[in-house]
Order: sequence, then structure tokens, then C-alpha cells
Amino acid sequence: MPSTLETREDPKLGLAAEMLRRRGTIHLKAWGTSMLPSVWPGDLLTIQNAAYDEVIPGDIVLVLRDNRFFVHRLVEKRLGPDSLSWITRGDAMPHNDPPAAVADLLGRVASIRRANRSFVPSRRVLPLHSALAWMLCRSDRFRNLTLRMHAASLQAGPTRAGQLFRGVFGAVRGISGISASRTSHP
Repeated sequence: MPSTLETREDPKLGLAAEMLRRRGTIHLKAWGTSMLPSVWPGDLLTIQNAAYDEVIPGDIVLVLRDNRFFVHRLVEKRLGPDSLSWITRGDAMPHNDPPAAVADLLGRVASIRRANRSFVPSRRVLPLHSALAWMLCRSDRFRNLTLRMHAASLQAGPTRAGQLFRGVFGAVRGISGISASRTSHP
């Protein structure tokens, strides 16, 4: 999730980077869409400093690159002849980011607060999330519709949000070849 703020222009970002380098914890609000559906714009991320040996592929991490913060998933730790580098990628992005130096990794996302609930992000991307991320990455129209639905559900509240999604996905019943019936298993 690239941030348009640069550390040299915004002292808050420089301070955040310094806090994480000194074993601190920060809270950042997500703005971008590169980590959909794992991280949504408006999510509050709790980011904790993590040593290089504590971070494993699958973790969502904060990287400082080109004086900007990126929150992406760690795909691989690459050991070169003289150094270690991090390979990251946004869940809704088609390609890996350029390798980042060990010093560029500032921390790991420890929790995500969305609406009125907090949760620890999963290191494993579920197949359904992978399929959704693939569609969000390749279709601007689908991404915009999904973001509007997400924003509407947050404004409507949890009860109203369930009704909204049932209303939208309930319309699937009218499509030929799709059944909304449930099967029970003894």
C-alpha cells in the first residue's frame, strides 16, 4: 500500500520509522488497495518492530522504500552472497516488489482493526481471498464496486451490512445454473 507521504516531507513518517527501529509499536491507517482483500482502506494497522529472524514469508510487513511506506506481504527471504533481502508483494498486485534491504523492513503487522473488531492477520492467504485479489487486481470496475460495497457496509453497521450483502448476493439466485439451496448431510 504505497503512501504518498514521504519521510523527508513529513516528520511523522520519519518519527514512525525511528520508533519501529528502536523496538516500538505504531498505528497506521491503511489508504491503498494493493493488499485487498486482506487489508482495506481505512483499516487501522498495529505494526510492531520485528527482528529479521522473527519475520517469515506470509507475514504482512511495513517496508520503507524510496522514502515511502509500503504494507505488503513478505513472499520470500532471499539470501545473497553478501546480504539478505526481502521480496514483498501486495495481495492484489500481479508482480513482486523490487528486493528490499534488511534495514528497509521496519516491522510486522501484528493486528488489524476494522470497524469495531480487531484481528491478527493470517499468514496464509485463503484460496477464496486469492481469487478475489486476482479479480481486484485485474478489474478496475470490480475493484471500485467492491470498495463502494465495503464503504457502505461500514457506514451501515454490522446488522445492516449483513442485510446489504445478503441483498446483493441473494440476487445470484436469479442467474441460470446457480442454486442457492443448501444440502444437509446426515
